[in-house]
Amino acid sequence: MALTSAGFSVEAICPPYHPLHKTSAVRKTYTYQGLTPQMSFADAIASAKPDLILPGDDLATRHLQQLYERGKRKGKAGAAVCSLIERSIGPAECFPFMSSRSGFIQLAEKEGVRVPKMEIIANQADLHNWIGRHGLPAVLKSNGSSGGEGVRIVRTQEEADRAFVKLHAPPLLARAAKHVFIDHDMTLVWPCLLRRRPVLNAQQFVSGHEATSLIACWQGAVLGGLHFEVINKSEASGPATVMRWIESAEMQSACKKIAARLNLSGLHGFDFMLEDGTGNPYMIEWNPRATQVGHLLLGTGRDLPAGLFAAVTGTVIQEAPPLTENNTIALFPQEWLRNPSSSYLESAYHDVPWEEPELTRECIRKPRKWSDLYSKKKLSRVLSEVRLPRL
Repeated sequence: MALTSAGFSVEAICPPYHPLHKTSAVRKTYTYQGLTPQMSFADAIASAKPDLILPGDDLATRHLQQLYERGKRKGKAGAAVCSLIERSIGPAECFPFMSSRSGFIQLAEKEGVRVPKMEIIANQADLHNWIGRHGLPAVLKSNGSSGGEGVRIVRTQEEADRAFVKLHAPPLLARAAKHVFIDHDMTLVWPCLLRRRPVLNAQQFVSGHEATSLIACWQGAVLGGLHFEVINKSEASGPATVMRWIESAEMQSACKKIAARLNLSGLHGFDFMLEDGTGNPYMIEWNPRATQVGHLLLGTGRDLPAGLFAAVTGTVIQEAPPLTENNTIALFPQEWLRNPSSSYLESAYHDVPWEEPELTRECIRKPRKWSDLYSKKKLSRVLSEVRLPRL
């Protein structure tokens, strides 16, 4: 993302055929090459000369961290890129907490944020010990996973043992291939080939329903925030499709504590569980990137792009009027794809980008393209039968 003093322009790096190519909001796009991701990012940054970078997914955040490490090794030659990355997401000291689920939760607890207990589980003996101390159900989570891929809720000892074996195993060739060919993500290739095992964590289960926050922040200060409870999801561990905007002083306070402690900048998302009976929010996850609600302009203190623009340019925040007075948002195309007959498509504010017809058509068409790929080529089924030898 590049900003100028007279206004702003947005440039993006993304894979070929990504929906970003279909929106007029992006002035220029650069092609993301999965085989050479750091070079792709470095070339895009050199060309765009941005004032701020906003990662749109976990993979982009990891690439920025890798690019920072490469820049540090270059010394003065890499100083400008390193400074830009820290300016965009936060200082390098916070990077380890971005990749360590347990480390982040333990830091949040020290800051007085309400969190469920969480620890690293090295082996099944650790798992049995954890269950003995904290009981069941429990949540097992692997580091480096996203989109619910590395998360399992276990309710019995047998389920826990099976989940441990699966989540602690090196990535299957099928999963690595899916990431390469569908997501243009090479990060699982070497762990798959070298049989590396991900770090596994156990987290206390909180009975309740999910909530999520996204904040815009600058050098540790929160500029604005969006807080939602999740109403519908595409699947149990998938992204939200319908959300309801809420006021939550504790969620807002928790986000402010983390932003201040880590001196964060840019856009950062946090996931919560709202406990049954009490409604108490437990912070369970940090997403150091933009999330799917960042574009929603919902009034004073809830216009995140305006807040960030003002901070970067040193101007007064000029917030846009709220998109809707309806506090329930049906995300497009997620809820429509989940259920084309959903009542929320009529009762909620349906977030369709009508002003961008090409983008709207692409959002409807692309999921079906991926579906066709799986059904016609049977890629996932074929590769799932392939096993690499153990080293």
